[in-house]
Amino acid sequence: MHSSKFRIQDLIKYLTLLIGVFVVLFPPYVVIINAFKSRDEFNSSSSMSLPHNFLNFENFKVVFERGGLLSGFGNILIIIVVSLALNILFGTMVAYVLGRFDFKLKPIVFGAYLVATIIPSITTQVATFGIIKSLGLYNTMGAPIVLYIGADVIQIILYLQFIRNIPYDLDENAMVEGASLFKIYRSIIFPLLTPATATLIILKTISIYNDMYIPYLYMPKQSLGVVTTVLMRFQGVNTADWNLICAAILVILLPTVILYFFLQRYIFEGVTSGAVK
Repeated sequence: MHSSKFRIQDLIKYLTLLIGVFVVLFPPYVVIINAFKSRDEFNSSSSMSLPHNFLNFENFKVVFERGGLLSGFGNILIIIVVSLALNILFGTMVAYVLGRFDFKLKPIVFGAYLVATIIPSITTQVATFGIIKSLGLYNTMGAPIVLYIGADVIQIILYLQFIRNIPYDLDENAMVEGASLFKIYRSIIFPLLTPATATLIILKTISIYNDMYIPYLYMPKQSLGVVTTVLMRFQGVNTADWNLICAAILVILLPTVILYFFLQRYIFEGVTSGAVK
């Protein structure tokens, strides 16, 4: 009885895993096989059938030439670099203040960040859009950069986990030597937060790179297209060139897949470091 029960549980477990693998791998499979099909082949065959020729790179050529994908990569690279630099600067400073100093408004400041994450972003879009327009940032790269540089709760908690593991004796020794608070932050705290910064860079880069909503809403100008909004150039009112869209998706996915493949262990180490034992 025990052996029979064990086999049934095993069967259910592996069936569940197989279903999970299918759900995860089926969309990339459809994208890959349709990226190599011509428009006529795509319209005349099933979307799940293999292409006649995997060496047909015409779709990729059209994506770069007509879609301006290189320009999209350049725009998103500028946004990512500037946003990450300011995120790291503000995030480490906020975490340094919250993690090292006690003051009356400390619970209120930290609570404000928590409350901000609870409020649905869709309810504040009208006000946010109005602020961006009043600042003269609409249809410029400044709009997404300003919206991305906010030191959100996730990165503050990530930095706080690391700061709490840094002995306060280092600060006291530096103060004895005459170091200012900014000197302590710049020479001691910031360098020791490098593992958290590496994790933040990976997570934020993937998040900004994959975001379509903010660039689409705040940068509709054709020359300011990023990799995600480029996809919409192959879609009309009633029709869409799905073979070109699949080719563009495949090209856009490659950088994030490569980044995650080589740096996944740093992501897991950074997120779990400082967690409750």
